[in-house]
Amino acid sequence: MDVLGQGLVLMLAGMGIVYFFLALLILTTIVSMKGISRFNHILPEDAPKKKPAPKANDDENVALAIAVALNAR
Repeated sequence: MDVLGQGLVLMLAGMGIVYFFLALLILTTIVSMKGISRFNHILPEDAPKKKPAPKANDDENVALAIAVALNAR
């Protein structure tokens, strides 16, 4: 049972180190995001391009689809 107890302690210590490292990584990422946002005016991102609106009247494609479906039988 002594070996099982040592294994449990080792597992908890390892998981604690991993969770501490992940928390440190998240904190570092958040701090760096806030620091970098100060310099966003130097190289601003381009505005996203809008997609053209789809055609409301698409009768030709519907007729083609119906013709293909009827000839596929």
